Amino acid sequence: MTVIDPETQAGWAPETDEDDDMPLSTRLSIADTLTLGNAICGFMAVYFTTTGVLIPHLTGTEDGGMARHSAAMAVILMLFASVFDLFDGLVARKLRASAMGAELDNLSDLISFGLAPAYFVVTWGMVAQDAHQRVSVVAAVVVLLAVVLRLARFSCVTLRDGIFQGMPSPFGALTVVAIVLLELPFLPTLLAIIGVAWLMVSRVEYPKPRGRLAVAMLSWIVLSMGMLAAWALDAPGGQLLLQTGCALQVVMGAMIPLFATARRVNTFRDNRRESRAESRAAQLP
Repeated sequence: MTVIDPETQAGWAPETDEDDDMPLSTRLSIADTLTLGNAICGFMAVYFTTTGVLIPHLTGTEDGGMARHSAAMAVILMLFASVFDLFDGLVARKLRASAMGAELDNLSDLISFGLAPAYFVVTWGMVAQDAHQRVSVVAAVVVLLAVVLRLARFSCVTLRDGIFQGMPSPFGALTVVAIVLLELPFLPTLLAIIGVAWLMVSRVEYPKPRGRLAVAMLSWIVLSMGMLAAWALDAPGGQLLLQTGCALQVVMGAMIPLFATARRVNTFRDNRRESRAESRAAQLP
C-alpha cells in the first residue's frame, strides 16, 4: 500500500526485503577484505615514507633514527601487503570469491606493489647522497609501468596452472626495495631496479606460491620483518642482518630466472633429441 506524507503530499512505498539485498556483484567476501587490507598497507607504506623520510629531509629536520624507523615501517607494511596478497587467493579458493575479487586484487596490487615501491625509489633519489633525482624518477616510472603492464597481462592471458609469466609484482616490489636498502652506488642500483622491472614484464616463468612454497615464502617474510625491526631499533648487528636479507632477496630475484631459463633450454634439447630419435626410427626399414 502507498502511504501519503501529509507535509509533502509525496507518495512513498515501504521498503521490502528485496531492496535491502545487495547485488551479488557488490558483496564483499572474506577474501576481498584481505585484498583491501593489502591496499591499506600499500597506502600506509607511502604515508610512512612521506612523513618519516621525505618531509624531514625537505624541512631540514632529519633524524637518522626516525628516518630508519619510518623506512623500516614502510617496507614492513609492503611485506604485510604481500601476506594479504598470498592469503586472499588461498581463502578465495577455499571459500567463496566475489565477482569483484579479481578487480580488487589488481587495484590493490597496483597500490602496494606498484605505487609504494616506485614512491620509495623516488624518495631514495631525493635523500641519498650520490643519487640523481630526475634519473631516479625515470626509474620509478619504469617500475610503476612494469607493474601496470604485468597486472594487465595477468588479467587477459591464460597460462597453465601453477606458474606466473614474469616476476610476480609482490616479489618484484620487495626486490626493488631490497636493492635500494643495500645502499650500493647510484648506477648499479639504477641498473638493478630497471632489471627487476624488465623481469616483471618478461616471459620468464615463476612458480605460484602453493603448498610448501607458500610456507617457505611466509617464513621468509616473517624473517625479513625481524631483520627490518632489528635494523630500525639499531640493534647490534642490525645493519648486517638487513644487508644480508636484502642481498639474499636480490640473489633469489636473479637466480630464479636463471634456473627457469636453464630448465627451458634442457627441455628444448630433450625435445629435439626425442624428435631426432623418432625420425631415425621412422627411416629404418
